[in-house]
Amino acid sequence: MRRNYNFAFLDEGSKREIRRAALKAVAIPGYQVPFASREMPIGRGWGTGGLQLTLSCIGPDDVLKVIDQGSDASVNAVSIRRLVRETTGVETTTRTEGATLIQSRHRIPECPLTRDQLLVLQVPTPEPLRTYEPRETVTKRLHAEAEYTGAYLELFEQVVRYGTTTTGADHPVMVNGRYVMAPSPIPRYDNFKLDDAENLTLLGAGREKKIYAVPPHTRVESLAFDDHPFVTEDFEGARCCVCGATGVYLTQTVDPATGEPAWQCSDTDFCAQRVAARAAAERGGEA
Repeated sequence: MRRNYNFAFLDEGSKREIRRAALKAVAIPGYQVPFASREMPIGRGWGTGGLQLTLSCIGPDDVLKVIDQGSDASVNAVSIRRLVRETTGVETTTRTEGATLIQSRHRIPECPLTRDQLLVLQVPTPEPLRTYEPRETVTKRLHAEAEYTGAYLELFEQVVRYGTTTTGADHPVMVNGRYVMAPSPIPRYDNFKLDDAENLTLLGAGREKKIYAVPPHTRVESLAFDDHPFVTEDFEGARCCVCGATGVYLTQTVDPATGEPAWQCSDTDFCAQRVAARAAAERGGEA
């Protein structure tokens, strides 16, 4: 099927235009760069921005991993992985360590990424100021003036009403001390992984036609107050019912052994590798 398409589906002119926008985004961390989003064979809102970045950056020697909320097996992840594989012929993997390009929706892998890996995040709403300012012309001016009072006011109202911030995901961050950025709908737990990371992170919003980036070793701080510091999801006392992991992002599930409510690693590859390592250790002990 690959021979029926240009390599990586998009024409070369489109890929060059998207790469130019990505380079500008890398040069100005956290700044939203507009680009001419192309029509894709998936619906807008299902990862077209991330997919266009992946198709524009991938090369014949890359190894691709696609995840959705930590899982390699969701419909979104399987469909995107199949499209890229069939229009490029590149190798795909479910192992985080073995991938050179990782496209993700809603999660950053538990395994720390390296300087040789590119992370592409799918973004539905790239504008962090949109919840209180619907006009694009105004949000552009606010970013230009670094006027982020409204973003802090939203968090302040949450603290006054609930005693803490209530952003379950997509908690806004300050990038390089200059731009407030929407980190995509990753959980608060993953915000810290953007700070001083070894890898380059590109974020693409196809419907909103925006690309932005967090280059390696860039300072990323979650918005908070001195007397109400930023906190992540609390999994104290919880452990994965499959691999026994603690100190990772967990999702609620049902324990297959007991049928009772339980916790499980959101990152399925991380969980599988722990199970495999434990099984190998047990086999070695028996020997």
